[in-house]
Amino acid sequence: MSLSAVLARIDENFAHFVEKLDSFSRIPGISAEPAPSPALADSAARVCEMMREVGLLGVRVMELEGAHPYAYGEWLQRPGAPTLLLYAHHDVQPTGRDERWLSPPFEPEIRDGRMYGRGVVDDKAGVLSHLAAIAAWMQETGALPCNVKFIVEGEEETGSEHLEEFLAAHAELLAADCILLTDTANLDTGIPSITTRLRGLVGADIKVRGLKGPLHSGMWGGPVPDPVMALVKILARLTDAEGEVAIPGFWDEVREPSPEQREQLNSLPFDAADFKRDAGMLEGMEFSGSPSATVYEKLWFRPVLSINGLISVPVDGASNQITDSAQARVSIRLVPDQDPERCRDLLVEALRAEPPFGVEVEVEPGPAAIWWSTEAQGPAFEAAARAMELGFDKPCTFIGCGGTIPFVTPFARVLGGIPAVLLGLEDPACAAHAENESLHLGDWRKGMRATAALYEELREVLGGPLQEL
Repeated sequence: MSLSAVLARIDENFAHFVEKLDSFSRIPGISAEPAPSPALADSAARVCEMMREVGLLGVRVMELEGAHPYAYGEWLQRPGAPTLLLYAHHDVQPTGRDERWLSPPFEPEIRDGRMYGRGVVDDKAGVLSHLAAIAAWMQETGALPCNVKFIVEGEEETGSEHLEEFLAAHAELLAADCILLTDTANLDTGIPSITTRLRGLVGADIKVRGLKGPLHSGMWGGPVPDPVMALVKILARLTDAEGEVAIPGFWDEVREPSPEQREQLNSLPFDAADFKRDAGMLEGMEFSGSPSATVYEKLWFRPVLSINGLISVPVDGASNQITDSAQARVSIRLVPDQDPERCRDLLVEALRAEPPFGVEVEVEPGPAAIWWSTEAQGPAFEAAARAMELGFDKPCTFIGCGGTIPFVTPFARVLGGIPAVLLGLEDPACAAHAENESLHLGDWRKGMRATAALYEELREVLGGPLQEL
């Protein structure tokens, strides 16, 4: 049976998997909610149901105390063939500001070739890409070209807090020859990409309190400090005028791109107007960060600080008062070689240092997630590039990703440094984590085809000729 027949089956099945994605994406599995979550229990059960439908065996929900559930399935019926560990996640981000969605976030809608809904691209399409590839192989040949183990996490969007514990408990079960992770992005629509570096992430919550209660700003304003203003001052000193991190010692471990890396960055297509449009930047806005660094360098090779949340008094209904307290959530994306624990300590120290007006400052450190990087060399990456080109009918690019996937580094380490290949379904217009998240359906079909081809390509380079069952 030729690979072309398997790819044709992908095309035949595509409408069926669009329906599957629609149904799956109606489950509001938000991992920011405390465990146990009925929605995430339903989500993990749905993944298991779909695994069984395509022919995976040993399917089960896997749980840890205090964690959102994982789903697991395997097919290990080809002795002597390599084993691929497939990874995706079924949890999703909160919906954000519901009034900004053009359609309800958990009622998927297709418009202009894109499916809109929370979690459709991050990462429920990633789950279904592998299931569609497995289904096509099983329907056409009754078997897979290699062995697979498929783990679908339930708390990736909250930093994979229990991952280390999960790995320690199940390292033998998850042993494999190569990891395939489908939770990253393509450089652009129609351009297949493999990610070779991820940023890390640290964060902290800060609460500033200066008064026992709100005060009339006319009667007390002047001699009595404003706690909200104090918080704003603290946040402002974390970055310089260009928007770069200004915390002392924070850049000590940051490496400049090598000449080879700069050459690769400069070879990638880039249009500033398109980038600003895809980001939703308003007219007249300029890029932040060092003017000497390119946009891709800022995204993949430099740390960046963001204020993710800010609470004081809502403008609607606000009166002329001095508010007694305010709070914010701050995060920083890290780059390779930066120590997450050290960087988090530096952030906490900077938030606590020299409180303006002597206000009371309370800082709660958040999780610290490690970065990841690899050299795109060796047979696994060559096989992945061929498969991506076959699926998309365009040459594959190797790129970085500004996001964070805590899964990759510890899993590669526990499994002995095996190759980790990160495939993308997101694109610059997908708005992952934001309102109106969407998936380009044409690229999703191409991604399914690339995934199916990759199973065969990796079997050839990691395991030799296909043996009859």
